[in-house]
Amino acid sequence: MSEHIQVERQGAVQIIRFNRPEKKNALTRAMYAAMTTALVEGDGDADIRANVFLGTPGAFSAGNDLQDFMAFAMSGQMGTEVFDFLIALANATKPLLAGVDGLAIGIGSTIHFHCDLTFATPQSLFKTPFVDLGLVPEAASSLLGPALMGSQRAFAFLANGDGWSAAEAKDAGLIYKVVEAADLEATVLKAATDIAAKPPEAMRITRDLLRMPRESVVERMQLEAKHFSERLQADEARNAMVNFFSRKKP
Repeated sequence: MSEHIQVERQGAVQIIRFNRPEKKNALTRAMYAAMTTALVEGDGDADIRANVFLGTPGAFSAGNDLQDFMAFAMSGQMGTEVFDFLIALANATKPLLAGVDGLAIGIGSTIHFHCDLTFATPQSLFKTPFVDLGLVPEAASSLLGPALMGSQRAFAFLANGDGWSAAEAKDAGLIYKVVEAADLEATVLKAATDIAAKPPEAMRITRDLLRMPRESVVERMQLEAKHFSERLQADEARNAMVNFFSRKKP
């Protein structure tokens, strides 16, 4: 279990918290593995009836750790941790909720296509700079995005990399509600607790009826992963990441 993922229980709610604030909760391979374990074990635990993703003040997640991507681009060895987590998301049988404050970049945004309820503060920023880094969308967002928000808004968000405020993300259907920072965690946990108190089998069936078939989602994840892996090893992506790291240097 990664030290940067905190997993705790509050009644029938499992809380999965990104806890790497010094890196704006950028996700490493170890963090992905820890989240996968939490989701899979939570699905197998009848006492857990809902999951909540939380970050830290000012950062839900800055997305994938680009150092991991650079290492793969140079070595060709990516590992399975990211894809395993995405499959766990797609196959989760318990409701998924999230509370966002601040940055929600890359997977920090696309994870909400899989959440049943996401609450965000007015200070939040949702952005997917995949193409800017020479990459392609992931987490089946290329399938779920157009279905949720229409093709043009999905293009603006996933291809053009437009950044959205919490209000814009709500208008697009990516999140459920905007709440003040002081109320965020209490609001998310109350919603999760209320959901966890409902008849679990009826909730499971209803959730399945509301969502796109898992087979279609997993199939798109596989296709995206193929392109993503190929793009990571292409000169286009390598150059984009080198430029990104160059801009970050003082």
